[in-house]
Amino acid sequence: MTYHVPVLLPQCIEGLRILPDGVYVDATMGGGGHTRAILERLGDRGVLFGFDQDASAAINVPDDERFHFVHGNFRFLKNYLRYYGFRHVNGILADLGVSSYQFDTPERGFTFRSPAALDLRMNNNSRLTAAEVVNTYDQEQLCRIFRDYGEIANAGRLAALIVRGRSESPIETSSRLTDLIAPCTPPHGEFKYWAKVFQALRIEVNHEMDSLRALLEQSADVIIPGGRLVVITYHSLEDRAVKRFIRDGRFSGQAEKDFYGNPLVPFKALGNKVITPDEKEIAQNPRARSAKLRIAVKN
Repeated sequence: MTYHVPVLLPQCIEGLRILPDGVYVDATMGGGGHTRAILERLGDRGVLFGFDQDASAAINVPDDERFHFVHGNFRFLKNYLRYYGFRHVNGILADLGVSSYQFDTPERGFTFRSPAALDLRMNNNSRLTAAEVVNTYDQEQLCRIFRDYGEIANAGRLAALIVRGRSESPIETSSRLTDLIAPCTPPHGEFKYWAKVFQALRIEVNHEMDSLRALLEQSADVIIPGGRLVVITYHSLEDRAVKRFIRDGRFSGQAEKDFYGNPLVPFKALGNKVITPDEKEIAQNPRARSAKLRIAVKN
């Protein structure tokens, strides 16, 4: 089974501008595609850290003394770097989203295309599962999740259906959930709608937006001037957060300015347009179709 096909690989490597003796972070190691490409460009004194909270990623750890695998969430980036004796790095790459392995392993519950348990945990040691969310959160909490994380227009009705359905019997599988919410599912867009529902649950279960914001804020502290931040996103919530942080140095409101009115921001966007896969890459790897790559240089 293919663990993960690296998305926008040449563009990411070019964006990192890898120095042979530099220190780099692959914040989402996964199948190790980006990891191996970075190692190929590092010299003997180069260092690469690979983060992944999914223990299954350990099977892809390269046998290379320049590489350090961190089985943990990238939201604790600074803590782990200090543990290894590092405070600064030359660049960070983060390929967000779900790996092909996670999608293609039914018991992980990342897809609605099989009657799997509602799990959706990227870290199997985490306590919270999607089943717990749909069976214990109150209607207002569920509405907020589906509205904010899934951008679902009828989030209120969706939440009400779930609360009513679970009163009859627990919602434990993906098929039970999709059957239950059928009354508010568009007749000709069910797959797209279900994808939004599962995206919202996955983000809540894994605290994805909180982790992303933590990574971006810490990247401003650890990347040296002239270093690179390279991030691939797969949905609008992630992309907006990355875009705003690079532009304004914060996630809401305007950028802080100095006495002369100049914006005080840690990064400068490289290029004026977001980078997306071409038709050839999408044909070879359909899961790349929603990818957006942003590259920034540390001021």
